[in-house]
Amino acid sequence: MGLPEIRLLQAAIALAEELSFSKAARRLHIEQSTLSRQILKLESQINARLFVRNHQTVELTESGRHFVEEARNALLHAERAVLSATAASRGADDILAIGKSSYTDPYLVSLILSVRLPLFPRLKIKLWSNYSYELAREVMVGSLDLAVTTGIPENPELSCLKLAEGAFYIALSSRNPLAARRELRLRDLRSRNWVLFSRHVGPYLYDMIEREAAATGIRASDLHHVSSPEEAIPLILENEGLAFLNRASAWRIARDGITMRPLAEESLRIVARLAVRADNKSRLVSEFVKATSRKLDSLRGSAHTQLPLCA
Repeated sequence: MGLPEIRLLQAAIALAEELSFSKAARRLHIEQSTLSRQILKLESQINARLFVRNHQTVELTESGRHFVEEARNALLHAERAVLSATAASRGADDILAIGKSSYTDPYLVSLILSVRLPLFPRLKIKLWSNYSYELAREVMVGSLDLAVTTGIPENPELSCLKLAEGAFYIALSSRNPLAARRELRLRDLRSRNWVLFSRHVGPYLYDMIEREAAATGIRASDLHHVSSPEEAIPLILENEGLAFLNRASAWRIARDGITMRPLAEESLRIVARLAVRADNKSRLVSEFVKATSRKLDSLRGSAHTQLPLCA
């Protein structure tokens, strides 16, 4: 059995993440019929059914879930191989692959990119984007050197440097009476429409909100789920929705009738960390973490400096 082409791996990954042939095809800039043929060719080539589909829905099979997990790693390694060869031809001796989410605060990205290592003067940093829990997994399996993660539980396979900590923010309509308050409490959100990132986006943070709500006996009148901050906009403006977001995500949509307020619940905190494998033996990675820590200490020691929270 020959190995699948990279374009077939990309097709399977896109369909697994979108669970929609039309959305996955748009993302890949191909026709829906072309995507269907690629998936059929892939399933025939590996002799396994990866997706169950009908006219309305697409679902991953158990075989599909395992395949896509490994396909992501294979694609990442292939891309890193190309990057390493290209960087070497341009004179870069060392490359660090660092993961972040698409909602990471730009300030923290700038902080990471500004780190300089005297022992590695021609260091090149390559950023990769994914959900935080996926980034943590990619660090553990060695697909990434480091990752900026948010809302990931402690794991003995990871060693983490704390970058920042902050509150959830509630994005709401400027016309909502709650907008008159400087900060909100969970009890203020009782029996209202809540908008949450879908659990697959951040399972740990999703469960944190659910646990705290259950412990305090507070319930929403209705729950809405989104995959991006922008999807929350009509739910906020048309349904009086209250969107639970991190600071960076809330800022992205705080305009045109939408404002944001911090959720002053000490039990609901979001922590951003720089994660590396606990058994890391790379001198480059170790030096980068140490340099980042020194930079953080320097910034925290500066007057009036506050580090924002990443996503």
